[in-house]
Formats: sequence, C-alpha cells, structure tokens
Amino acid sequence: MEQIKITFPDGSIREYAKGTTAMQIAESISQRLAQEVLSATVNGQVVDLLRPIDADAELKLNKWEDPEGKHAFWHTSSHLLAEALENLYPGIKFGIGPAIENGFYYDVDAPEPITEADLPKIEKKMEELARSKEPVVRTDVSKADALRTFTEKGDQYKLELIGDLQDGTISFYTNGRFTDLCRGPHLPNTGYIKALKLTSVAGAYWRGNEKNKMLTRIYGISFPKKSMLDEYLVMLEEAKKRDHRKLGKELELFHFSPRVGQGLPLWLPKGAALRERLENFLRSVQKKYGYEQVITPHIGMKDLYVTSGHYAKYGKDSFQPIHTPDEGEEFLLKPMNCPHHCEIYRFKPRSYRDLPLRFAEFGTVYRYEMSGELHGLTRVRGFTQDDAHLFVRPDQLLEEFENVIDIVLYIFKTLRFNEYTAQISLRDPNNKEKYIGTDENWEKAESAIIQAARDKGLKTVVEYGEAAFYGPKLDFMVKDAIGRKWQLGTIQVDYNLPERFDLTYTGSDDLPHRPIMIHRAPFGSMERFVAVLLEHTGGKFPLWLAPQQVVVMPISEKFNDYAEKVSKFLNNCDIRSEVDCRNEKIGKKIRDNELKRIPFLLIVGEREQAEELVSVRVQGEGDKGSMSCRQFADYLNDLVKKETEM
Repeated sequence: MEQIKITFPDGSIREYAKGTTAMQIAESISQRLAQEVLSATVNGQVVDLLRPIDADAELKLNKWEDPEGKHAFWHTSSHLLAEALENLYPGIKFGIGPAIENGFYYDVDAPEPITEADLPKIEKKMEELARSKEPVVRTDVSKADALRTFTEKGDQYKLELIGDLQDGTISFYTNGRFTDLCRGPHLPNTGYIKALKLTSVAGAYWRGNEKNKMLTRIYGISFPKKSMLDEYLVMLEEAKKRDHRKLGKELELFHFSPRVGQGLPLWLPKGAALRERLENFLRSVQKKYGYEQVITPHIGMKDLYVTSGHYAKYGKDSFQPIHTPDEGEEFLLKPMNCPHHCEIYRFKPRSYRDLPLRFAEFGTVYRYEMSGELHGLTRVRGFTQDDAHLFVRPDQLLEEFENVIDIVLYIFKTLRFNEYTAQISLRDPNNKEKYIGTDENWEKAESAIIQAARDKGLKTVVEYGEAAFYGPKLDFMVKDAIGRKWQLGTIQVDYNLPERFDLTYTGSDDLPHRPIMIHRAPFGSMERFVAVLLEHTGGKFPLWLAPQQVVVMPISEKFNDYAEKVSKFLNNCDIRSEVDCRNEKIGKKIRDNELKRIPFLLIVGEREQAEELVSVRVQGEGDKGSMSCRQFADYLNDLVKKETEM
C-alpha cells in the first residue's frame, strides 16, 4: 500500500498508509492521546479526526487546551443544540450556529417564542442526545443537491447561505436526524460532550442587518468533564459581580443616555479623572521614549479614507458621510487616526536624520456598530484610542518595535496584568486578496514581528488570518483575575500606508526612500481598557489610579472640623481624599466605604484630634494602627511611587 510521510510539530516524521486518519495516527501513538484529541490541523487547515489524509502532510493533533480543539468541541455542541431544538420545535428554521470564544450559539426562527424558562428542557434533550454518542458524519454535496434538500425543508436561511457558495465547496454534517450546511470541523461523535449549560437567550438580526428579521439566539457552553462546567459556573457568578456596567454605575464612573445615543458613553467626573490619570501615565512613559503629541480633527474628507483603504474595508461600518453645502464635498466621522498622522508626516520634507518620528494622540474615532453588538464600554460607537504612529527607516524597525513591546509590558506590570500571551497575527496565506500590498513587504513585516517577539522572549502563538488589512500585528492576549482572556494592546508593522500616501524621506544617498510605519496602541481604546481593568480588579484599582484614595471618617459630628483639616492636608499632598461626615455610626461608615472600594479609611476621634493623628484602616486588611498625617501622607505616596516606578 502506498505510504505517506507525516511530519509532527516536534519535527519528527512517521510513515503511514495513504488514507490514514488523524484519529488512527493518534491511536498509533497512544490510546490516551486518542481519547483526548478533538480535531487535527493538516497542512495548516483544521479538519475532522476521521478525514483521510492522502498525501504527505504536517500534522498537529488538537486537544482541549488548544483553541482548535475547543472550536471543534463547541461547533459540534451548536449542532447538538440544533438537533435538540428540531426535536422539540417541529418546523423550526436555522440561521447560523458557530463556535465562539467561550462556547457556542445558534440563531433560530422558531414557530413559538423560546425564553430563558425553556432552556432547562432543551438542555435535558441535548444531554439525552449526547449520551447516544451519535456519529457526526460529513458529506460533500453538489450545490443543486444542497438547494434541493433545504427547499424541501422550507429553510429560507440555509437557501440564502447556499446561494453565496460555489459548487464543489459545499458540505453537510449529520448527527442523528439533524443535517446542517457546514464546513466543519466536528468531533467524531456527540458522546465527547459530557457537561453543558445553555446560558442565555437574545435577539439577533439575520446576517447582522437591522432590515432583516430578528431571530432568537441561544447561547451555551460545554465541556468534556462535569468538573470543568462547575468551575465555569463559579467563574460566571464572579463575572456578574465584576460586570463593568454594574461597577461603573456604583463607582459613578460613566453613564449612557438614550438622549445622547446608543454606544456613546458619558464620562462622569470620577471616571474622567480616572481616564486622565491613565492618559497622563502613558504620556509620561511616551515622553521618555521620544514621542511627540499631536491632535487631529474628529472628521476628515472621505477621499482621505479612500486613499488609505479604510473606506473600502470599513465604509459600511462607518457613520454615513456628512454632506456640506458645497457640491460633491463629503466628510466622514474619523474611523481611524492613521491617515491623519500620515498627513502630519507629509507636512514638510523629511531626512533620514529626522527618523524615527513618533506621533502620539489620544484620538477619538467613530464606527457604526450594530445596536445588537453594543455592550457597555467594551463595544461602543465612539471611543478614544491611545494611538501612536512611528515612521522609521528599515535599520530602525526592529529596535523601535522592541521599544514598543517594552512600553506594553511596563503597562501590564504596573496595572497587575501578570498573565499574557503575545499573538503573532499574520496574513491568511490562502486568502491574500483580503490584504493590500506586495508579498515581499508582507514577508519583511511578518519576519520583523517574529524576530522582535523572539528577542524579547515572549510567550507567543501564531494566528493566520488575524492580520490587519494593511499589515501583520503583535496582539497581547491578557488573562484577567478570574481567568478570562482579553485582547489588550496591539503593535503593527505597515509598509503599505506609506506607499498609498507617497511618504518619503531623503536618504544619506540624497535619494528618496520610503519609511516604514509602526502602529501601536498599548491600551487599545480607553473605553475598553477601563472596562477590562474594572472587571480585572473588581473595582479595587491600584492605589495610584483609584478615583478616591482616602476617606476620612469622624466618629461623631464633634470631630468634623478636624476631619476636614486632615482631608485638606492630604489633598495638598496630592492624595485624593474626601470626608464622610454623615450622621451615622462609625461601623456603618466603614461598611459603606469598603463597598465603595476606597483603599484607605482614616478614623478620627477625640484621641486623634488631641494628638493630631489618624487611625488607619486598609481595604480588605483591617486596622493598621495610628500615625501622624505627615507620616501617613509619606507612606501612601511612597506606595504610589513603588507601583509606578519603571
């Protein structure tokens, strides 16, 4: 029988009979591996374990801890959900049912409303079907057969999807009596799914278009072990307590008003002060690295974004053009800062001696997100990026990129994000038409990012197809205090915008040369970063950042004047202090202010007033004894200094 060579991630090579499946290969290595593997990556493409391999290939076997393994697990779970729904609701129609970052969902058009109260019975049916260990079988079909199948079922949503597909690229997957239009990959059978939970029901417009029908979206999550589900549910409860929308209201940081508009946050005084401290913190870091602040308008001519390529890529996600009285004149609310910074570069001729140039801006941009996608501060229509664009010579690229990595890592250290992975986001090699620029420039940009990450010793993963349309990226994936992953901070190498804007500098040879552009945003957006920081800390910010660092609490009204004197002294020492002079017992004041997550509570009474002391209580730690106001101020400011020192 003809043999094929299989190359494994460690570089080892084994020979197998042509047509061997990834599952058979796993079994040949160990039975335990065969029990744990969920999908396979063959020559960069994720496939079912039971798909025959007919030629020499590079093979990676994906388990639960691999994103590709989870994806197959949750994708199969979405089909299991659909099968249960078809059993319970005859005549139901199906939209799409993908795996997502945490679990899965299915959009359905049901003959009767499905609510949260219906989820337990749907879960029960899913568990019953999972125990049956139904095989998940792939079938390649012609476009004509696919159309015939879903015409007979009367499912207009699948027919619409099939209409967009090319003949010869269509496949069905069947588990039990349920058949779905799907590319896969999937688990070999439903028995892998040992524990599941349907988490919520929401509305979703078909294909994300508000003009289409609103479908019912059912979210869920599943695991290969019940203990994993139990841990997840505990985390979910903790996440509810940490929801930034809840904490933002309690701490009076931000507000959304329907009169202002969806997705347009209003920053309240304490929230605005918090943002200002974050911005000043980054400004001070940037100053040490030679950045210059710039300011650009909130709008720009439409042609500016046509030149950059942003209009072609993101025009449909932008607010509609603003038409002026001048015929043919159109502006857009700024969706990106980079085209404006390119124009600042073009302000005057540049020499090789001028580079690198580092332009930084806290620039507010606007994108028309669908109303169903908006979520607190994490998904808004107007947000401020901590944006900067560096214009460098080729010989400066690596050093400048690594300096940006240093800034990102310093921010993570200062804000207590201790667990992170650097994701190297590259072009999809099989779909290059999504991107602009030459292969040569893409290869140089990707090589620079890979080299910089290696030089800095970063823990990295590579994701194909996640690059920006104009260049590859290094995205920082941060794990928060309860184990959730967030994308915070991005650095991008761009050879293409300098070409589109015809940016040049005069080299030492007196000839024109093209600079390379580095895009970077360590926070990403101020809105999203504050949301993530709120949920990471549970509202207990680092001392240097806390909206209110100290509350002074007199034990009775007789000591209000002394409390005000203490607070005034602390404020003069750059310590954010307020007085709680309510006519309440001291125990209630302590409880109320601990709920506000104020780091230090100072109690003053007869002894403290007589000896000019304060009794110090630390959030979550209790009493720390008495000290003078000066001693306390020096102590607190020393703590702040240690938190932020480079």
